[in-house]
Amino acid sequence: MSGGHSVFQRRRACSPEELAQIPWLAHLTPEERARAEAQIVVSDPLPGDHVCRMGRPATYWFGVIEGLLKMSSETASGRTITFTGVAPGGWFGEGTVIKREPYRYNIMALRKSLVAGLPIDSFHWLLDHSIGFNRFVMNQFNERLAQFIEAREIDRLNTPDARVARSLAALFNPALFHNTGAVLRITQQELAYLVG
Repeated sequence: MSGGHSVFQRRRACSPEELAQIPWLAHLTPEERARAEAQIVVSDPLPGDHVCRMGRPATYWFGVIEGLLKMSSETASGRTITFTGVAPGGWFGEGTVIKREPYRYNIMALRKSLVAGLPIDSFHWLLDHSIGFNRFVMNQFNERLAQFIEAREIDRLNTPDARVARSLAALFNPALFHNTGAVLRITQQELAYLVG
């Protein structure tokens, strides 16, 4: 892993090819879409780089165009607790952005990735003006709630095999990770970070 610094300081405009991989844009009217596309930026974190960090103010709603990220937090004793992985097509942080609160988790790249960000004010504008966007975000909440309830049930079993299986299966949820497809190549090291 690299130095672990935040990468969304270095960002650029999203290309048409990258925009084509953002699933929620299809739910917008042409006017809403044009406004959103003009605001979306991308960054390219390397392994170990942070997209966002616990305690920092929310600035973007994030999505993975390419790569693999890990959502985690750290205990007071310094132990890392992994919540989930974020695969291509996955968008995250909507709860934090809606409440305009500091991030309650770290998002770190496990491999070279391409991450898109919609600025928080643009996110709120879409919430106020777009039924299609609201439906997408509500579906995100519903799927994520189901994912975390299932994770809690499996954690009670306290078996490593079940945790590994849950972590891998979660990366193939088509409602959360629209661009993962049928195959996701993952290294043993990346898997260790996801289930650790």
